[in-house]
Amino acid sequence: MSHPVLAAQLYTLREFTKTVDDFASSMRKVRQIGYTAVQVSGIGPIPPAEVKSIVDDNGLMICNTHIAFERLTNDLPAVIDEHKLWNCRHVAVGSMPASYRNAGEQGFHQFARDATVIGQKLAAAGLTFSYHNHSFEFERFGKKTGLDILYNESDPAALRAELDTYWVQHGGADPAQWVRRLKERMPVIHLKDMVILNGQQTMAEIGEGNLNWPAILDACRDGGVEWYAVEQDICQRDPFESLAISMRNLHDMGLN
Repeated sequence: MSHPVLAAQLYTLREFTKTVDDFASSMRKVRQIGYTAVQVSGIGPIPPAEVKSIVDDNGLMICNTHIAFERLTNDLPAVIDEHKLWNCRHVAVGSMPASYRNAGEQGFHQFARDATVIGQKLAAAGLTFSYHNHSFEFERFGKKTGLDILYNESDPAALRAELDTYWVQHGGADPAQWVRRLKERMPVIHLKDMVILNGQQTMAEIGEGNLNWPAILDACRDGGVEWYAVEQDICQRDPFESLAISMRNLHDMGLN
C-alpha cells in the first residue's frame, strides 16, 4: 500500500476539536503521536476550508468522514464539494437515524433502499458511501439480523461497510468473521478493543482488551481494507494517550 493505513478517528477527540484553535492544537498533537491521517467526525462547527488548511499544515490527510444522514439527504451537493476540497474519497454515516430504528425490521429494509440511492449519487461523484454499525443492528428478525438485512438488500457498489470491531463484539458477533463476509466491500474499519470493567463491557485501547486482533487484522488484510481508523468513544485516560497506546500496540502487531 502506498499510503499509511492507520488513521485517528477524531470523534475520540470531540471535546478537543470544537473551535478552530482547539482543532489546530489537537491536530498538532495527533501528528506528534505519529498519525498521518484522520477521520473527520464530531468536530466544530469549523468551516471546511479551515479544516483543510489545518490538516495540511500538520502533514495530515483526511481519509474518511462521518456525515449526518440529514445532510446526506438534504445537502448532498455541499457534502460532495467538501470531500472534493479535502481530497477525501470515503463518506460514511455514523448510525441509522431513529426514524428507521423505531420502525423495527421494516426500518432496515427501508434504510437499505434509501442508503443505496445516496450511495449511487456519491459513486457518480467518485466517492464511496459506508455505514458504521453499533450493536442494535444485531437484533434478530427471524433468522436474520438487522445488519444482515442492510447488507443483503443494498447495492454492494453503493453501500459499503465501516465495521466497528467493538460494537460487532458487543452485539454478540465475531468481528473477524464479519470482516471476511464483507470482503472488498469495506474501505475503512473502526478499531477499538473491549474489556470487562466492574462487570461491564467497556471500550479499551487496541491490544489492551480481549478482542482477537490477529484474526481481525488477518481478515482486514485479506479483505482489502484501505484504512484502519483508531477510535475510542469513551476513554479511561487522556484521549490523546489512548490514541498513542493503540498506535504503539498496532505497530507491535505489524500494522504500520
